[in-house]
Formats: sequence, C-alpha cells, structure tokens
Amino acid sequence: MNIFHPNRYLSPFQSIILGFAAVIMLGGFMLCLPAASANGESAPLIDAMFTSTSAVCVTGLVVRDTATSWSPLGQAIILLLIQIGGLGVVTVAGAFTVLSGRKINLLQRSTMQEAIAAPKMGGVVKLILLIIKITLLIELLGATILAPSLCSEFGPGKGLWYSLFHSVSAFCNAGFDLMGIKAHYSSLTSYSASPLINITVMLLIITGGMGFLTWKDIFSNKLCIRKYHMQSKVILITTALLIIIPAAFFFFFEFNSYPLSERILLSLFQAVTPRTAGFNTADIAAMKESSRGIIIFLMLIGGSPGSTAGGMKTTTLAVLMLSALAVFRRREAPSCFDRRLSNDAVIHAVAILMMYIILFFTTGIAISTIEGLPASICLFETASAIGTVGLTLGITPSLGTVSRLILMALMFLGRVGGLTIIYAALSTGQGNTAKLPQEHITIG
Repeated sequence: MNIFHPNRYLSPFQSIILGFAAVIMLGGFMLCLPAASANGESAPLIDAMFTSTSAVCVTGLVVRDTATSWSPLGQAIILLLIQIGGLGVVTVAGAFTVLSGRKINLLQRSTMQEAIAAPKMGGVVKLILLIIKITLLIELLGATILAPSLCSEFGPGKGLWYSLFHSVSAFCNAGFDLMGIKAHYSSLTSYSASPLINITVMLLIITGGMGFLTWKDIFSNKLCIRKYHMQSKVILITTALLIIIPAAFFFFFEFNSYPLSERILLSLFQAVTPRTAGFNTADIAAMKESSRGIIIFLMLIGGSPGSTAGGMKTTTLAVLMLSALAVFRRREAPSCFDRRLSNDAVIHAVAILMMYIILFFTTGIAISTIEGLPASICLFETASAIGTVGLTLGITPSLGTVSRLILMALMFLGRVGGLTIIYAALSTGQGNTAKLPQEHITIG
C-alpha cells in the first residue's frame, strides 16, 4: 500500500491510519516466518501481530521475550518496525518519495503536515528530511556511547548490536530490550547503578519525546529562550516539572533504602521512563501503590506533540492546567507567556482528556472482568497501552486473545491519536456552522 498515492477521496487522517495499519499487518506476517523465531517455528499469528503492533506503536508491551523468543532476523524486523513507528509511517514514506526524485503534491504535503504536527504546510518537506537526519545522528551517537559498556559485557558483535537496538528503542520511546538473556522481561534492572547506561538512555528518551519542532526551535535560537515559540516554552517547562516532581517523590518515599547514587538514578529513571519509553531499572510490581499511581498518571500524559512519544501529550496537560487557572482567577481565556490560548485548543484538550480517561478506565475494567484479575493491575496495563509506554506488572504475556486485542486497539489509538481516528471517521461530513440558541447550565 502506497500511502502517497491514495484514493482521491482519502483524507490525510485516513492516510495516516491506513499507513500505520498496513505496516503493522506487514510486520506481523513477517514475524510469523519460521526464520523470525528463535526456535525455527512459526510464531502464533496473535503473538506476531501483538508484537508488530507494539513495535510500530512504539509501546514495548510484549507477550514474548524479545531476546530469547525472536531470532536475530526477528529482532531486526522489530527494530525496523520501531524505527518506522517512531518516525511515523508518513514521515518515512515522505522521505523515500523525496529521495526517489518524485514530486510531492499538495495532498501529500497536507498529510505530512498532519503526521508531524507541523504548524504550517510550507517547508514541511525540508522539515521531514531534517527530522530523518537528526534522528539517525542521535541514535548513532547514543549507540556509540553505549557501545564500550555493552561490548565489554557481551563481546564486540553482540555488544554493537545491543547498543544500536537499545539506542533506537530509547530514542523512539519504544521500550523493547534484549536483556531477557539475563532474566525474562528484566528490562534494564541489572543496570540500576550504572550512570552511563541510565543517563544515556534517559537523555535519548527525553530527546525523542520532546518533539522535533521543539528541537528545531532550540537549534535555531540556541539559548535565546525569549525567541522560542510559546509551544516550545510550554513543552520545556512541562517536561521539566513532570521529571523533577515525580523524581523527588520517588527519591524520598520509594527508593530510600538504596545507596545515594543509585537512589538518584532510580528516582530519575522511573520519572522519565513512564513518559512513554517503557524501560525500567526497578521492579515496578514491587513498588508502592502510591508510586504506581504516579506512574499511571505519567503514562497517560506521555510525551510532546510531533515526537516519537504517545500519550495525551504535555501540551494537553498544560492547556488544561492553564484553563483551570484562568477559571480560578476569573479570566475570560487562559493565557501563557503573554499569549492567549485559542478556544479550539481548550476544547481539543478536554476532548482528548475525556477520551483517554474513558478508554483507560472502561478497557481496564473489561480486562479485569474477562481475566478475573484485580482492577488496579489491569488499569496499569491499559494505561501503559494507550499511553504507548510498555511498562507492565507482568500480566500481559498471560492474557487471553480478547484482552490482547483490546491492548492492541489501545496501542494503535494511542500512537495515531484519538482525534486523528475521529477526524478520519468524520472526514466526509460537512461542518455545520449554524449556531443554536445559547442556554445557561450551572457548573460546579
């Protein structure tokens, strides 16, 4: 399926959705190949499709341990799916179209604009090529930093492969790891005291989750913060707060029995990774209920628009908080950095919040009912799926087919975006500009 030569009635939103669905299906069938499995036998279709969905949607929830269940070919397929999913199907297709020398028409540019959340259509092709270059550069840099440590542990060949795999997985906020050779589903728990591994992976996660437009703003204006766009300022401040505040909580109330240096690393890593990365250096299941509640909140928030991360996005949280502040201060409209936020932004933020909360809660209750498991555990898994995070309390591999299909649907919705699906479904409808009579309703 070529998403850049769609039917003339296909909207940009529909192209994005169908593009992701096509890559998931193709990846699932490729993972069904006997050569993709470590034991040389074809993986069950539901396992392959779940893994492909998780990789393309950069989630990291798995029903098979990546290191021990998949062959080197299978792992390479998963890494390719992660890379495509992290950059976005449309971004990758656009880059190949440009490199092949073909012209990109107006509809294709519009699709690319929607895919990367660009503010305007002008310059979107150059921006996509810049995104590809920056991504490859950062991933190679991350792999280079990780290589000495992993090569000394696993040997040159496997060490270089592990360095590249984890660098791409971290930057794309995917959370897939190859450390199952130590213990199944162990993630990075054996490196909880390693500053090099922790800091490198955290920086890759933050870099990938900040959003390409924010980094473009930083590269263009350097340290002259007053020249940044309002959105970039909001993203930087919100991201910092969502790291500092949870890390402080974990430091004082969760990991106080560890040595100081490891305690700092554990606290910071568990504050960074729920913002859709999915790696963990601590046993999440052993953490306190209060800490897991904070992680659920962070998973639902996710990263920033136009990034490799999923979730409701940091800007959604910021708009909701600013709207509440405006109500408390009896202001007509929310504002930030001497700029007034549009009414559309507030309405969209509220719609996204309600969509995520309803889906997170109802699907969690559904899985709890189907599987006979505690609701709190199932809600953690559904938050991880819809936030495209990948953190788990260990129940995902044992779930039945129906519950897996529910998680797959949540991962897909969390990656392409709830509003994208709604706009795709309603793209043929004509907007009604007529205004109905206004009526007062009491709130609060």
